[in-house]
Amino acid sequence: MATTVRHAWGTRLIRSWNEADWFASSSRVGALVARLIGASPHEVVVCDSLSVNLFKCMAAALRIQAPAGRRTIVSEVGNFPSDAYINQGIARTFGATVVDVDPADVASAIAGVGKDLAVVQLTHAHYKTGEVYDMAAITELTHRHGGLAVWDLAHSAGAMPVELNYCNADFAAGCTYKYLNGGPGAPGFVFTAERHHDGLSQPMSGWCGHANPFAFDHAFTPAAGMGPMLVGTPPILAMVALEEALRLWDDVDMQQLRAKSMAMGDLFIRLADDRLHTYGFGIASPRDATQRGSQVSLTHPEGFSIMQALIARNIIGDFRAPEILRFGFTPLYLGYADVWDAIDALVDVMKTGEWDHPEFRVRHTVT
Repeated sequence: MATTVRHAWGTRLIRSWNEADWFASSSRVGALVARLIGASPHEVVVCDSLSVNLFKCMAAALRIQAPAGRRTIVSEVGNFPSDAYINQGIARTFGATVVDVDPADVASAIAGVGKDLAVVQLTHAHYKTGEVYDMAAITELTHRHGGLAVWDLAHSAGAMPVELNYCNADFAAGCTYKYLNGGPGAPGFVFTAERHHDGLSQPMSGWCGHANPFAFDHAFTPAAGMGPMLVGTPPILAMVALEEALRLWDDVDMQQLRAKSMAMGDLFIRLADDRLHTYGFGIASPRDATQRGSQVSLTHPEGFSIMQALIARNIIGDFRAPEILRFGFTPLYLGYADVWDAIDALVDVMKTGEWDHPEFRVRHTVT
């Protein structure tokens, strides 16, 4: 980042679009993400935000389904709010219907919609509980009933092995600022299976998605492959930070990463059972590590202030209303001692009543 700011940004200015190949960064960085989510390099681009990319995926999927008259979207109650809002907005825009059901009822809902099923949109690992869907099984069921599967990978990309092509997924979107270490404001990514590239179309047709952007044609001609998923100019400094962060994964074995992640979560749950039950904590995440992403969520009626007290001790989790304390385990740079330290701190915060201090009850914009 410092080199980019000093040299490419600071002295070379617009020449760096060619010298540093900035304009191709969406595809170049997308190829680095692709390896971590089980996709081919040409099936992923990095651009925009997760929410914007999810909108593009849903719109593209509905356009594919339009000739068959399919207009029903199946999703889950309790999905991340932005996903729910995107689905609702897409439905209004395309004249579709959203059917939200409890996670346990997703399979029966897919089968029950019948010939009107257009898209199934789910989050691979739930943002509150960390519970993981069987992507292969849900996608196969969706296809069997004529639908297309769109996956949100916010809490699974970089946290656990993801195999989009093995599971035959159609579309996916994700963020890069969580387990992929891109940092605040890092751009999102979008995946489209190669079989959908011919005729790929979404409403936000921007100049970066044009077949020849620097011809400056008035009429839009879509680029080949993933090109139509690109819209505007890439955010260069954010892309540079992300590209370097993704290089850390070059020699990472995702199966080893997953094994450590599960072991850390199991240890956290075991210690929580032993040492926190007297303070009114519950466990919202699956106890079976194979059904859980790289997080463990606790419940407590005073979860907000308890988490603020932990953050003051530099143990950084987050709070999700109404009572979830979420702890993410990033095996690349966290160890088992960190798990013990977090539990020790939680016990001390509860034993001393530190959580009840007035400063920890102040609600800021971001929780």
